[in-house]
Amino acid sequence: MSDAALARHIAETAGELLLTLQASGLIQGKALGRAGDRVANAFIVEALRQARPDDALLSEEEAADPARLGHSRVWIVDPLDGTREYSEGRSDWAVHVALAIDGVAAIGAVALPALSLTLGSDDPPPIACAGEAPLRMLVSRSRPAAHAVAVAEALAAELVPMGSAGAKAMAVVRGEADIYLHSGGQYEWDSCAPVAVARAAGLHVSRIDGSPLVYNREDPYLPDLLICRKEHARRVLDLVARIDA
Repeated sequence: MSDAALARHIAETAGELLLTLQASGLIQGKALGRAGDRVANAFIVEALRQARPDDALLSEEEAADPARLGHSRVWIVDPLDGTREYSEGRSDWAVHVALAIDGVAAIGAVALPALSLTLGSDDPPPIACAGEAPLRMLVSRSRPAAHAVAVAEALAAELVPMGSAGAKAMAVVRGEADIYLHSGGQYEWDSCAPVAVARAAGLHVSRIDGSPLVYNREDPYLPDLLICRKEHARRVLDLVARIDA
């Protein structure tokens, strides 16, 4: 099985497990989110260790192993991105499975189980035609990033609140939004799989200063990113630079 097919299969299967756990009704509220994190993580970690025993692994739910820094190939996963949304029965949560090669988000799959949809870097959807104004900018449901709010105001863009990072990134891939700008703090597992899919789809991906997103660093904190249609990237980056000046 190819790396891309493996990423997709694992993400989809983890999503099915999470849906089954959710539908059982045996656990609810925040406890459901905690159980979902543990169940999905246990499955993904074991599946990757069996299928790719020579590769390294970084998961949100596992203590980071410094030995991974000596590996070219590192699987970076978020077993349940959007734990709060999952526990509330919403649809904007995701499963991220990605492979970083030499620091680049090379391969990824983002499962959106509540939508019965998985998007992968091996077969991304074609970029939809640009929508009519106003532009649509995705922001966090609970803590919209200050940069995003300021840029949206400058662009006269509509703010679209949404849950997980994966759900927001895939909304841009699917043509449901134009820009996902985040500066409120994230880690490598929040963006690696979405970035791999978005790049494969032909979208712009970078940090908000325009520099590349680099993975498998000693400190996995990777606080900001920009995913958008390429025709909007320069203007968004210039606006961010002006805000930070």
